[in-house]
Amino acid sequence: MNQGRIWCVVNPTVGLPLFLGAVALISFVVHFAVLNNTPWIGTFWGG
Repeated sequence: MNQGRIWCVVNPTVGLPLFLGAVALISFVVHFAVLNNTPWIGTFWGG
């Protein structure tokens, strides 16, 4: 792992939850934006 030295600066018990939380937040924002800006989603869900 060539980025292993980051754990000398940030403790893994803090860094990993922050990283995974950021990934989940970005995923939620992207999905929310796609669902709100795509006009055919409502028709698809409505049948």
